[in-house]
Amino acid sequence: MKMRPFGRLLAAETARERLLRAVRPVRRTEEVPLVESVGRVAALSYSAPSPVPAFARATWDGYALRSSSTRAARSKTPVRLRLVGEVHAEDALGRSVAAEEAVAIATGGAMPAGTDSVIIFEEVRTVGGELLVPRPVRVGEHVAEPGDDFEKGDRLVGAGEELTPAALGALAATGRTEVDVFARPVVSVIPNGNELVAPGGRLGPGQIHETNNVTLGALVAAAGGIPRLVPPVIDDPDAIERAIRAAIPESDLVLVTGGSSVGDHDYLPAIFPRIGRLLFHGIAVRPGKPTLAAAAGPKLVIGMPGHPTSCLSNGFWLLLPVLRRLGHRSGPGWVDMTLRMAEPYRVPTAGLSTVVPLHIEGGSGTPTFRDSSAITSLSAANGFVFLPPGRSQLRRGERVLAHLLPFPISAPANP
Repeated sequence: MKMRPFGRLLAAETARERLLRAVRPVRRTEEVPLVESVGRVAALSYSAPSPVPAFARATWDGYALRSSSTRAARSKTPVRLRLVGEVHAEDALGRSVAAEEAVAIATGGAMPAGTDSVIIFEEVRTVGGELLVPRPVRVGEHVAEPGDDFEKGDRLVGAGEELTPAALGALAATGRTEVDVFARPVVSVIPNGNELVAPGGRLGPGQIHETNNVTLGALVAAAGGIPRLVPPVIDDPDAIERAIRAAIPESDLVLVTGGSSVGDHDYLPAIFPRIGRLLFHGIAVRPGKPTLAAAAGPKLVIGMPGHPTSCLSNGFWLLLPVLRRLGHRSGPGWVDMTLRMAEPYRVPTAGLSTVVPLHIEGGSGTPTFRDSSAITSLSAANGFVFLPPGRSQLRRGERVLAHLLPFPISAPANP
C-alpha cells in the first residue's frame, strides 16, 4: 500500500474563510404560502401597505366611553353612565355615543364614534342598566389607535431575514397569503469506497453500512437545504469522477465523502483539479485533516473524510457556516458561550488545531471524543471547543470558549 505525504496543511480558520469566500448563495426564488414558510429566508423586503389596526379598537373586554365624562368619578361617588349597546369584535355600533352613555365592548371591537377609552369589566359594576365608574379613565386607556401595531410603509420583513412566526403574523395582518423566499439549496452527498453498503443492503465480508450520507444529509436538512443522497460509489476513479460531474449541474453544492486522504484508493486529490480550481487539500486540524475543496465554476465541491466522526465533526465547524451562507442565512450556526470543563482532555496529536466535541449541560462541558471512526463520539455532543495548535490539553475546571450547536443539529442541551 502506497502513501503520499500531504503538502502544506492549511490553517483551519483559513480553510473555512476560503470556502465562505468561494460559496455563492442560491439565486433561485419561489413563492410559498405563509403557513409553509416558517424558517425560510425572505427573498424580498415587505412593507405595510396600510396601517394595522386600520381603526381604533379595544384591547380588553370592558366598556367604551368618553373619558371626559369620568373626571369626577370617585370610589365612593362613582359616575353613572347609561348602557346603550354592545360591540363584539366583528361588529360596529352604527351610531355615536353621547357623553352620558357607555357601550359594552369585546377585545378587538371597533371603538364607537364619540368614545376614546375603555374601562375593563373587573373595575366596574352595573346596576339597572347603568354603568358605575369608580375612577377617572384616561384618554386612550385600553385602546389601540389606527397604526398602533404598525404604520403604512413600516418594514415588516427584510430580504435575507429568516421568517419567524411573528414575522409571518405581521405579513398575514396585511392580508398577504404568500411570500417570496429563496429556494432551498440542493446539496448532493456522494460516498465512495468498496467497503460501503447503503443501510438496508446485505453486508459482505469486510463491508460496513454507509453512515455519512445520513449524517451529512441530516445536517444539510437542519441547515435549511435539500439533501440529494447518491448511493455509495465503488473505488474506481472514473466512476467517482462521473458521479461528481453528474451531480454538479443538479446541485448547489457537492459533498464527496471518503477517498480524500493520501492512500492508494484516495482518488479525490487527482480528480478535484480536473473538476475545477483546487482551493486546498489538507487542513491542520484533528479530526478532519484529509479534507479538500475545488471551485467548479460558481459551485463548490468539497471532499470530506470517510471516517464518520471526522466527517461529521468537519460538518459542524467547517460545513455548517458554508451551508448557511449558501442558503442566505446569517451567522455560523452555533452560539458562543463560556463554560467550565467537567473532565480533562489531552490532545493526542501535537501541531494541529483540535476540535473537541462536548456534551454541554449546566454550564459545564464533558469531552465525548473516542475515535475518528466511531460515530458515537458525537452522539452525545451538542457543542465543541476549538483548540489552536500548541494547546495540548484542557484541564478540569478550566473556563473555555465553547460553541453550542442547536437541536436538531446536535443533542438537546441544558446550558
